[in-house]
Amino acid sequence: MSSHTGLIPHHRAHMRRTTLIWLGALAMASAACSVNTGGAKAASDAAGHPANANVPSWCGSTKVSLALADGFGDNNWRKVTVGEAKAEVAKCPNVTSFSYTDGQGNAQKAISDIQGLVAKGTQALVVFPDAGQAMLPALRSAFKAGVTTVPYRVSPGGQAGTDYDYFVSTDFKQAGVLWARWLVKVLHGKGNVLNLGGPPANSQSLDEYQGMQSVLRNYPGIRFVGTTPYEVTNWDAALTQQVVTAALAKYPEIDAITTDFGAALASSFSAFAQAGRQIPAIATEDANQLACDWQQQKDAGHEFHLFTVSSQNAMSRLAVDVAVAKASGGVIPKSTVYPQSTFEDSVSGQPHPVTCDRSLPMNAFVSSSLTNSEQIAALK
Repeated sequence: MSSHTGLIPHHRAHMRRTTLIWLGALAMASAACSVNTGGAKAASDAAGHPANANVPSWCGSTKVSLALADGFGDNNWRKVTVGEAKAEVAKCPNVTSFSYTDGQGNAQKAISDIQGLVAKGTQALVVFPDAGQAMLPALRSAFKAGVTTVPYRVSPGGQAGTDYDYFVSTDFKQAGVLWARWLVKVLHGKGNVLNLGGPPANSQSLDEYQGMQSVLRNYPGIRFVGTTPYEVTNWDAALTQQVVTAALAKYPEIDAITTDFGAALASSFSAFAQAGRQIPAIATEDANQLACDWQQQKDAGHEFHLFTVSSQNAMSRLAVDVAVAKASGGVIPKSTVYPQSTFEDSVSGQPHPVTCDRSLPMNAFVSSSLTNSEQIAALK
């Protein structure tokens, strides 16, 4: 690895301040507390007594048990995201228990996990429905059983209020738009793009592709190679490397790669060296490993263009806020849409340059709102 030591102190402080300002804006928009301060005062409790000023308003007054059911939990993004959820839960004293299940990428297990949580009396349920619409019957069953049910990030289909309480979303099409606009600039309107996505038919990867297409349809010189809308990687590092290796063998010219899991793509950089190919321009989500590998390549004289949007690990916090508020009589956030935001750009340096933080593990995310010690603990 490069001997580069990452952020200089004043830059690190500036970036943390920027992150805190952005998180504070999200919290105010959601009538929730700031991620770092505990934020807004809660309403009076059921007896009419003033609530603890350090307890956020989404906590409500009724005691609730909460669970997070992941469709797949065995990668660093999920571990940090679960850490974010746990940190959010810790703000709310009336959450009496927190359970976590890992569907291990198996839709039937993910469905069984939800059924088991409902059977044991869980009152509020946050779900990452990796399997998409295959999860809808289980979500609907939980909802009909009276469990506050909040899927997030990947759409299960169905309708809020009928099949579940709320869907906490983000505008993945906007992420695709941001990637495509950047690609137009760095490719000067011409080149071959390999697009990598997650599991088959997941809404995130589909929306990102549609967002890119909304821009690139005006630039016929930029075209996608490989399977469209995306090459399936299941957001798995080993499968990502296999896909990239096969693409390098098949396509003599790949000028850019887009992917919604930068941490997995970083594991494939050795495939470029083995193929005697330069790493192309990359548009993706941020990851510390990716940033540090970029720095290493730059130090070795093999710099490539890199653009990232935030990995949005803190999105699980908003899902927790919504679920707990609905189940406990708290103040439901005004918006259930988590904002997209550009994080790094190696060309412009705005809003941040590519940021390798060697005080964090390589599988961490610099954009996470967890402290370094919290993120290190989450990744163990």
